[in-house]
Amino acid sequence: MKKYPHKLILGSKSPRRQSLLKELGFEFETHEVEVDESFPETLKREEIPMYLAGKKCEDYGNVADDSILITSDTIVWLNGEAINKPEGRQDAISMLKKLSGRMHEVITAICLRSSTNTKSFFVVTDVHFKRLTEEEIIYYVDNYKPFDKAGAYAIQEWIGYIGIEKINGSFYNVMGLPMKELYEALWLFSEEKVEIS
Repeated sequence: MKKYPHKLILGSKSPRRQSLLKELGFEFETHEVEVDESFPETLKREEIPMYLAGKKCEDYGNVADDSILITSDTIVWLNGEAINKPEGRQDAISMLKKLSGRMHEVITAICLRSSTNTKSFFVVTDVHFKRLTEEEIIYYVDNYKPFDKAGAYAIQEWIGYIGIEKINGSFYNVMGLPMKELYEALWLFSEEKVEIS
């Protein structure tokens, strides 16, 4: 792969996202972006992660001329409701009980920003959970402590192995970075193409 022509900055402290971006073959540095993750109640579905990814982009400040900043946000969307990160053990258990036996959408939004331009896009994946037992839910929550994860689960952990019947769309999107779409978007953005979504 040819060398990417710009310096990349990943605005995330997530080890998962850092690992995924590294696997794409890009060199980058990380910058932890801490923002209030609240959002207007009028926002629905993809509008929520698009808003939050944009908020993280803005929080970074000025981007150097030779750099491109990447920020992202992921939510779980179930029956018209956003399921974000759990507030503790009981909240995580309740979230997984809601997801049990149903299909939900995982929506990740990406914001790319240079010194002169900003582009955003989102990717949706349908995830189908089997009907989980209470014992399975409690085992997962107590052993994996998924308190920093939207929907209180990570697809690459035990709950994904035993609980997910099928997915429609990008597996890596559920992990937090839609790899193919981000790879293509970064190259298009570097060439200052208008459309990336």
